[in-house]
Amino acid sequence: MENKQATLSIILVVILGCIIMALVEILIVPNYFTKSLIKICIFLLLPLIVCIKQRAISFKALFKGSKKSIFFALIFGIVVYVFILGAYFILGPFFDFSMVTTNLENNLGVTKENFLFVALYITSVNSLLEEFFFRGFSFLSLKQISSRKAAYIFSALAFAIYHVAIMNNWFTPPLFILLIVSLFIAGLLFNYLNERFNNIYVSWIVHMSANLAINTVGFILFGIIKIRGCIRMKFFKFHSMQSLFSIYELIFL
Repeated sequence: MENKQATLSIILVVILGCIIMALVEILIVPNYFTKSLIKICIFLLLPLIVCIKQRAISFKALFKGSKKSIFFALIFGIVVYVFILGAYFILGPFFDFSMVTTNLENNLGVTKENFLFVALYITSVNSLLEEFFFRGFSFLSLKQISSRKAAYIFSALAFAIYHVAIMNNWFTPPLFILLIVSLFIAGLLFNYLNERFNNIYVSWIVHMSANLAINTVGFILFGIIKIRGCIRMKFFKFHSMQSLFSIYELIFL
C-alpha cells in the first residue's frame, strides 16, 4: 500500500509539474529569470515534499557517484560535445531558423549582454534540475517502488511531453514529431546511464556537455565568438546555421 501511494505521488507530481510549466510557457510567458525561479520551485520543492511525506522514497542514493562513473561520464561528455558541434557545422546549411536569437531576446529576455550568465546557469544548474526531476525523481525513485519498464517509459515520455509547450508553433508537424521522438529516445538513454551507475551524476555531466556545446553555438550566433568571414561564407554558411541553437532553446531553456 505504501509503495502504491508513493508511486501515485510521483506520477501526479511529475504530471502536475509539466502542466504548470506548460501554462507558464503559453500563458504567462515570463523572462528567463522569472521562468527559472518558477522551475526551481516546481522541479525541486515538489519532489522534496513528496520525499518528506512518503517514507518509501529517498534521494540519498541519487548523489552517490564513483570514480568509474565520473570518468565514464567525462569521456562520454567529450564525445557528445564534439558530436553536437560537428553536427552544427555539417548540417547547419540545410536549415534556417534565423528568428531564433530574436525570439530569445523578445520572449525570454536573453540578449548578447546577458547570454554568458544564462549559458553558465543552463550548463550547470538547469541541467542538474532537470536530471533530478526527470531522471532521479521520475525514473530512479519510481523504479525502486514500481516496475522498471513503466519507470523507463513514464520518465522518457514526461521529458518529451514537457517540451511540447516550448515547441508550440515553432516547427512543421513532421519536424515537430521528429523532435518529440528524439527527446523520448534521449530520455531513454539518460535513464539507461542512470540505471547502470545508479546515480544522476553521469546523465548530469553528459547533459552539461550537450548544453556546453550548444551554448558554444549560441556564442557564435550572438557574435560573442567571432568566426572568420571567409570560413563562414565559403564552408559553413553561418547565416543559416540556426537549427541546433533553436533546438537548444527548446530543450534546455
